[in-house]
Amino acid sequence: MKQIFITLLTLISLTACGETKEPVAVNNMQNNKSIVIYFSHAGENYSVGNVKEGNTKLVADVICEQVGADRFEIECTKDYNMGYSALCDLAKQEQQNGELPEFKGAIDNIADYGTVYIGGPVWWGTYPQVMFTFFKKYDLNGKHIVPFTTHEGSGLGNCVDDLKKAYPNATFGTSFAIYGHEVRTDAGKQKIIKWLGNK
Repeated sequence: MKQIFITLLTLISLTACGETKEPVAVNNMQNNKSIVIYFSHAGENYSVGNVKEGNTKLVADVICEQVGADRFEIECTKDYNMGYSALCDLAKQEQQNGELPEFKGAIDNIADYGTVYIGGPVWWGTYPQVMFTFFKKYDLNGKHIVPFTTHEGSGLGNCVDDLKKAYPNATFGTSFAIYGHEVRTDAGKQKIIKWLGNK
């Protein structure tokens, strides 16, 4: 009788273990997708002039092409169609005031993505304020975040540190910074591809 009782306990234990493993496997399968989330500014940009496509968008294009990632562009509802100097002043004012401008659209299936590439230009040392609106709206903790920036001398600025503050429970891949004027060249594209191979 004692032996039968022990056998029953063992079977129940094994069954319970089997039940807890299956959802984990399903979650891993659901979270193996990648998405590129970025803000990019077309129009007048430092060093490249008046462009139809922003520098960061061109980096996002290469990432999507190389890794098969989905994309979401953070498009601000505010009008940023102005000269470079005026935009610099506006960006500084937004940051000093802690503004969180709204953006268009939404990601309904953010849970499907395990890897999230996050990119934007460096405005006054970090990402544009509208990106922080996104960070407050979407919880990316538990995901693998890969930051990138376009710039003309700021490098990564404080972007990575600010992302880590926003998502303390995420893991982070190798970050990447590239000069805006480089992204339109073959050499620039090769730099992006090389980074993607080492991220």
